[in-house]
Amino acid sequence: MKTDNQIYNFAKKIIDYPRSLSGNGVRKTLNNIKEILPQMKIKNFKSGERVFDWKIPLEWNVKDAYIVRPNGKKICEYNKNKLHLVGYSIPTNKTLNKNQLLKKLHSLPNLKKAIPYVTSYYKKDWGFCLKHKDKMKLKEGNYKVFINSKHKKGVLNYGEIFIKGKSKKEILFSTYICHPEMANNETSGISVVTYLAKWVALKKRNFSYRIIFIPETIGSIAYIKKNLKNLKKNLIAGFVVTCVGDKGNFSYIPSRSGNTLSDFVAKIILKKNKKVFNTYTWLDRGSDERQFCAPNIDLPICSITKSKYGKYKEYHTSLDKLGSVVVPRGLNESFELYKNCIKYLEKNFDKDFFTPINNCLCEPHLSKRKLYPSISTLKTASKVKSMMNVLSYVDGRTSIIQIANLCHLSTLEVKKYLKTFKKFNLIK
Repeated sequence: MKTDNQIYNFAKKIIDYPRSLSGNGVRKTLNNIKEILPQMKIKNFKSGERVFDWKIPLEWNVKDAYIVRPNGKKICEYNKNKLHLVGYSIPTNKTLNKNQLLKKLHSLPNLKKAIPYVTSYYKKDWGFCLKHKDKMKLKEGNYKVFINSKHKKGVLNYGEIFIKGKSKKEILFSTYICHPEMANNETSGISVVTYLAKWVALKKRNFSYRIIFIPETIGSIAYIKKNLKNLKKNLIAGFVVTCVGDKGNFSYIPSRSGNTLSDFVAKIILKKNKKVFNTYTWLDRGSDERQFCAPNIDLPICSITKSKYGKYKEYHTSLDKLGSVVVPRGLNESFELYKNCIKYLEKNFDKDFFTPINNCLCEPHLSKRKLYPSISTLKTASKVKSMMNVLSYVDGRTSIIQIANLCHLSTLEVKKYLKTFKKFNLIK
């Protein structure tokens, strides 16, 4: 499947939609995705629904918002740029003097030409965002503040696609749909994942694939709450996809453990890509891997981005634009990289993809089974080192391809050892 500029053109189509945690912008985005992926199901959680320690917020929609200067001219017009309004701002219609207004304005002194992205999801509040250079030009006088927004009991929407493969074992791709008018931080992920799902669905796969489009944080928490049992049972690998459209190097953000199948595949494919990539730690996390890898959840999910969120100057501002930050080449490179992750997993598919469980507590007595020389010397020990290495990774969770690479063996050699272990009832 050739994408050419298809991914970029789709990003252009959806970037201006008024997305937030919920509301019409999210639904419009999902409906556009569904035009490309008709098999996607649009689902929802109801406002007020408890999801672990959280509660689904009220639905939020905005008709208009702006500030009128003393000279009668409007500034911070929501309908010109959604970032002008603090996310989830309550309805407001009042007149303030300059000093009162300044307390409700957000800008970036270090990026004078950027409108910052600011939200207040879980506390009733309001505010506006503007370029710092424009904030500095505000004159004394009275300013009219107008916000025509509505909070109501409604739903938090998300999209889900399940592509059934030969195996019940699943690979997950997750991206978020709650940020307005930013190209790399959001729109790029939606666009790449949409076309990745289209490519996966072109033919029968060995593994099953689950692709979700969710609001960040609250969406992933709600999704996990609803699907944890199945995810724990069947999910073997997964990726959070965001910030995948710029010209920068790739970046790898690990799972909490750092040693899942996803981590392994990500590093293998990035190295095969023959390009420099940045490696971060779990302490640098910031997207939905926070939820998928949380203690007691511990799903095998990591993330591959281009320039990592928070690591490029345009992040969470109006400067995060198509053309200047996100380019067709960046989107296509990410699309191909994630395709290669899938191809690698599919190529190494086996009914015995994961190792059996070790049947012994502590290291087994190999010599009584004639698997270890009766006289132990440095020379004899080295002869069985590979066998011992393989056995040390047999835990029911580590895949054969992981063990092969960790132990510098072929998958055939690993399978040979496993056959021997099974013969002597060392594994089950």
